[in-house]
Amino acid sequence: MNINLQDYSHKRLNILTNEWVLVSPHRAKRPWQGQNEAVSNEQRPIHDPLCYLCAGNTRINGEENPKYEDVFVFTNDFAALQTTSPKFAVNEGLFKAESEQGICKVICFSPDHSKSLADMAVADIDKVVKTWQKEYLELGSNDMINYVQIFENKGAVMGCSNPHPHGQIWSQSTLPNVVDKKDQQQKSYFNTNNNSLLGDYLKQELEANERIIYKNDDFVVLTPFWAVWPFEAMIVPKKQHANITKISEKESLGFADAISKITIAYDKLFECSFPYSSGIHQSPTNGEPNEHWHWHMSFYPPLLRSATVKKFMVGYEMFGSPQRDITAEQAADKLRDLIS
Repeated sequence: MNINLQDYSHKRLNILTNEWVLVSPHRAKRPWQGQNEAVSNEQRPIHDPLCYLCAGNTRINGEENPKYEDVFVFTNDFAALQTTSPKFAVNEGLFKAESEQGICKVICFSPDHSKSLADMAVADIDKVVKTWQKEYLELGSNDMINYVQIFENKGAVMGCSNPHPHGQIWSQSTLPNVVDKKDQQQKSYFNTNNNSLLGDYLKQELEANERIIYKNDDFVVLTPFWAVWPFEAMIVPKKQHANITKISEKESLGFADAISKITIAYDKLFECSFPYSSGIHQSPTNGEPNEHWHWHMSFYPPLLRSATVKKFMVGYEMFGSPQRDITAEQAADKLRDLIS
């Protein structure tokens, strides 16, 4: 690819959102005298009697967790969305608002308080995948729910309030902003080309072989050409599926393997429990065919140069557009070398 991409400022298009990211590879050499994050090497116990998410413990609302042995799901005690919210709208000149209803859940990945996904066996991650599938189907079948967002915040630097290995699901009556953009972009491309946007993109990525981090029979882990976060990664199924319920048993294990590989590589990168936010974008649950959708999982880790130096989204990023220093190709090289 054009060598200038590695040396000179330029912008790259995110084909899924139709938004640009500014890339400034020459800035990677600048000295850092800013904030350094604390690195926690705390050895956590297998069971913490003070943890609200550990098996058998009592949560803040007084409910007792069962003594679960693999994956445990419960309705969020402090849900951001309510099923009881009345339907209403405000349309007073430039003041516009609409009610939003939804259901929020917490998924404990393991009863072992000391683990993260990177520490779990592929077979145990597969149990998490199957739980995601089950929740997507059950929540999506509710007439009130038109989108199911599965995500995980890992690490205090990402605002995670509890170190126990867990993720969340926020399901709601309308499409969130980013999902709406991806829905429109994929639909437009599919209607024009009769092909999956991500499917065609993946073919080009596999041919270029510059940003591929890992691949197995059914999935590819790569750094997107338009990546914003320093060591951003995306897991894409080779076969187009609208959502995770469409994958086979073999593909489910392949997905679990891909999650295991990238999270282990992250932990190796700066020799720390690597923080990130991850999320699965997949078809809405609005009863439509959504044949244009190609589901995928993204990882947005904030660490930039070391375990203590974080990428801040401030200044130009807040008022202009996202910007990155290290190129997607350089990031992919570093992560690929850590895959065993």
